[in-house]
Amino acid sequence: VQLVESGGGLVQPGGSLRLSCAASGLAFSRYTMSWYRQAPGKERELVATVFSPSGRTDYVDSVKGRFIIYRDNGKNTVYLQMNSLKVEDTAVYYCNARWAADYWGQGTQVTVSS
Repeated sequence: VQLVESGGGLVQPGGSLRLSCAASGLAFSRYTMSWYRQAPGKERELVATVFSPSGRTDYVDSVKGRFIIYRDNGKNTVYLQMNSLKVEDTAVYYCNARWAADYWGQGTQVTVSS
């Protein structure tokens, strides 16, 4: 099983980024997919989840109205559209797949700075 994140980078406050997580080696549509983040010196935090099979989404309060999680089961990919980015969104963002087992990607760095 592999989860490969991409799309991170450096962006100014107020800007946008879209993260992607491409999954292979698992029955993707059966897995609940989440994005977590970890800032320096802080614990890993759950940011957003898209549940399987309902498709229901959930977000941590600090990103509600700014971030959107969605999935494309045909492409085995989950996305995190991040808008109106703030300095405090700076972190390494990790993709997680959970159903029969729990899998993690290697992470992608997002830095919000002027």
